[in-house]
Amino acid sequence: MVRKQTLSKLIPALALVLLAFASCKKEAPTLAKIYVQDTDGAPFANAEVRVYGESTTSPHNEMIMDYTLFTDADGEVIFDFTDNFKLGQAGFAVLNIQVNSMDELLFGEGIIKVEEEKTNTETLIIQPL
Repeated sequence: MVRKQTLSKLIPALALVLLAFASCKKEAPTLAKIYVQDTDGAPFANAEVRVYGESTTSPHNEMIMDYTLFTDADGEVIFDFTDNFKLGQAGFAVLNIQVNSMDELLFGEGIIKVEEEKTNTETLIIQPL
């Protein structure tokens, strides 16, 4: 009898715990998708794309983020900042973008505003220095 009463109390408690975990807000991905094109508007593959942020509070503009990836065959690169963003944080980052061709003869630059829990996009044109 005691065992049956314990079990009847345990099942609703477990159901409540499972419901609480299932209803927790899940963090959506925070992505920066950058497209690189040549001056004719064609996708530019194998370009080195660097995104970086500088501190606005230190006098020496210390780097707070600095990541580099290479574009795929479609001229696209995706930086995933989901692990850098924390739920409840107000805003995320405005990052500088630098793009170089492998032979370093072509260059592009810009900025991207990365908003939390969104796919943020920017297109850069790579051209001769």
